[in-house]
Amino acid sequence: MIEVIDAGTLLTIQDLGRPGHAHLGVPRSGAADVRSLRRANALVGNAPGAAAFEATLTGAVLRARVSLIVAVAGASAPVFVGDVPATVGRPVRLAPAQVLDVGAATAGARTYIAVRGGIAVPPVLGSRSADTLSGLGPAPLVAGDRVDVGESVAAPQDLFTTAVPEHPLSGPEEAVTLRMLPGPRADWVAPASLESLPHLPFVASERSNRVGVRLTGATVARSRDEELRSEGLVVGAVQVPPSGEPVIFLADHPTTGGYPVIGVLDSASRTAAAQVRPGQQVRLVASR
Repeated sequence: MIEVIDAGTLLTIQDLGRPGHAHLGVPRSGAADVRSLRRANALVGNAPGAAAFEATLTGAVLRARVSLIVAVAGASAPVFVGDVPATVGRPVRLAPAQVLDVGAATAGARTYIAVRGGIAVPPVLGSRSADTLSGLGPAPLVAGDRVDVGESVAAPQDLFTTAVPEHPLSGPEEAVTLRMLPGPRADWVAPASLESLPHLPFVASERSNRVGVRLTGATVARSRDEELRSEGLVVGAVQVPPSGEPVIFLADHPTTGGYPVIGVLDSASRTAAAQVRPGQQVRLVASR
């Protein structure tokens, strides 16, 4: 068992989500940054999709109630066991009552804390993920919550000597470049507007969350103003509402939407978008 001492801005439990239910209006949800979830799980010897903690921006403080093996991946952040700095990129042993303190992110937005054995909350529709849009799955965690950890065999010694490469993240003062493939309604934006996208000074809004990254600071001129029937949405869809300020959908996106989707982020850019911080500059590049 592990206890939440401080949940920070938002602390949720996430796995690889619940695919296959979009026809019921249920998004996939799951980890916003799947690559970092997989890395954290690999560091402790879990299956790639084991449930873990996803901490947002300000980190989290957790206390082990039993002996645990944990690892941290994703956003860059200081990590301590008690008042002793922990080695990032390696699994860490926690004795009963020891405290893991994951500090505020210095680059990126979301940090993943995996526990050997996985987080053992009851699954909903096959997933232990918290969906902040639909409310499915476990509620966001608060101080005082205790969650169970799944059973696991004894950790092999090579678990503590095998490194899993981390992917560098853009610093908060650096612009994040996101590349998108043409969407089903790319023709709702004039070709000249698409070509000018990389030069527009987009900034991630403070209203960004697990549903999507909302961009401000510039607008995309639509070439058509008529209404559009609701259409299916996917992770990474770039939608342009009447305001002209794009929205990039993340893990908890709605399953349908009525504004034109002008592009869909490629795989690497979906990962990068999940780590964009509010106030960070974003460059959108349309691929042909």
